[in-house]
Amino acid sequence: MIGCRNLVSMASQAQTPVTDGARQMLRHVVATIAYRGGKTMRGAPENFGSFRASEKTRTPAEIVAHLADLMNWALSMARGKQEWQDTQAGAAWTAGVARFHRSLEALDEYLGSGEPLGAPAENLFQGPLADALTHIGQLAMLRRMAGSPVKGENYFKAEIVAGRVGAEQAKAVREFD
Repeated sequence: MIGCRNLVSMASQAQTPVTDGARQMLRHVVATIAYRGGKTMRGAPENFGSFRASEKTRTPAEIVAHLADLMNWALSMARGKQEWQDTQAGAAWTAGVARFHRSLEALDEYLGSGEPLGAPAENLFQGPLADALTHIGQLAMLRRMAGSPVKGENYFKAEIVAGRVGAEQAKAVREFD
């Protein structure tokens, strides 16, 4: 049971300014999204973007467009706004992947700038960033369903570095067969 003193403490913590540690953690999460997302997108056949598991599921291209929209939404919140844009997926898989990485770069650049955060770090994580990890898992599952699986990996050992958010990522340290 949470006592009154703990509730007051929790309420005051929610209003404390974002620490450098929280910003660094956000940047690491963004780099993790780049690493894991890049792994699910790299080496996919061009026609993978239009693969549909069923008539009611998103295509991989639609998921990648949504991922870029999530990063743009996170950036808008970090800047103190809440702007959502639902972008339609383009025809070219590689263009969607490039847009995803550009959106990650813009978010990471803002997080690394020292500009004030217009939203709590915890909310940025629990909303758009955590949602992105879910969708990256969907892409990995769709790759397997489409006959182009991505190898599993011990992500604890992966070389993920805050600021490395482009398509070029470190090679896997420990993949599973």
